[in-house]
This record gives sequence, C-alpha cells and structure tokens, in this order.
Amino acid sequence: MAVLEKNGVAKKKITTPKKEVQKKLANEAVGKKESPMAPAPKPVIQTETPVINLDDRMQKFEQLQGLAKQRTRLSETLTDINRFKYNQSDSASFFIKDSSGLEFKTTNTNLIHLVTNHLKGTLEHRKAEIEKQLVAFEL
Repeated sequence: MAVLEKNGVAKKKITTPKKEVQKKLANEAVGKKESPMAPAPKPVIQTETPVINLDDRMQKFEQLQGLAKQRTRLSETLTDINRFKYNQSDSASFFIKDSSGLEFKTTNTNLIHLVTNHLKGTLEHRKAEIEKQLVAFEL
C-alpha cells in the first residue's frame, strides 16, 4: 500500500481485494506469474541399490574377524604387561632371544621399566588404530 500526500495530509491508498485479484489475473494473462504460495515441485531422487556379491561380502566379513582377533590379542597382551610386577631388586629379568640363537638378558629394573612403558605405548597406539578401522569398517 502506498501513502499519498495531499495538502500536507497523508492519506492511505486503500486497495480492495477485488483490485488485487484483477491485477493478479492481468499479470497472469500477460505472462507474469506471481505465485509465491505455489509449492515448488520436489525432484524425485532414485537411488540404485548396489548388487551385493556374496564372495566379496564373505571376504569383508573375514577381514572384520581378523581385525577383531588382532584387537583381542592386543588387549590380552596389554593386560599381561599391566599385571607384570618389577621391583628395584633382582626379582625381574628381561630376556630376548632371536631365531639364530642370539640372546639378550638384563635384570636392570630401570631398563625393564623403560622397555615395558615403550611397549605399552606402542600396543595402545596400535589398538587405537585397529579400533578406528573396526568402527569405520563397512560390510
């Protein structure tokens, strides 16, 4: 609605619904369509269902089982290491032997403590990686 001024007095331009309807019909006849109320058509999205190959699914299931077994073994190893007790006395020893028969043995508790802490950190990091893979795994 527009405001008209005449002799310093503002007057409102009053439109009747009849005039608004006439304007709307005239605009539609000319080709100007004003239909803010008309809902826009929604596009139909068709999703294709992927074809599932049984062999691929079984292979992925075996991969999932392998990850689960790795996580279980890591958890058991961490539990065993956390139960390990070593004192400042000679009650603890660290022993490594390779396939060719070479051996390393120490009773130095400071060294044993450093090695076990490093081993715990490495195992916990690997366990976290496997858990991320398990969460993100898709069959």
